[in-house]
Amino acid sequence: MGGFGEQKLRGPGEGRFWGVLTPPRYEESTAEFGFVERLLPPSRIPDPPHPKYPTPSGWSPPADPPPDLPYLVRRSRLHNLPVCAGLRQGRRLPELRRIHGDIWALERDLRAFLGSLGAPRVAAQVNEVTGTLRLRGHWGPQVRLWLLQRGF
Repeated sequence: MGGFGEQKLRGPGEGRFWGVLTPPRYEESTAEFGFVERLLPPSRIPDPPHPKYPTPSGWSPPADPPPDLPYLVRRSRLHNLPVCAGLRQGRRLPELRRIHGDIWALERDLRAFLGSLGAPRVAAQVNEVTGTLRLRGHWGPQVRLWLLQRGF
């Protein structure tokens, strides 16, 4: 006896099909697929149209060919510069993250830039394993401006 969902196979004299299940008939139509495409999410995020940069929020895109330097500072997944302000033992320590390449060359260039602003020797901590650079003092906005000028 057939249970739920089972189909009885017919013998030689019981019908025109014997032991063969036929698939349902369907028709493939590409004319209506345009209605389905509207509902599908885009395959990539489109570039936002901006007439000029920086935008009113102060954001600007990185240089199209990255600068030819021995180091690279990648942006975050939200396209922001990876300069974070941290607090350690009551001191403000801006932290520059996502550094790839020669982190010591970046530190030398950044110290030279901060020295050109009239700052005395700035204490810095370089972590090669995590690719981060910590500075002592209130240098977050200056570091962001320097990174934008360099094309990151």
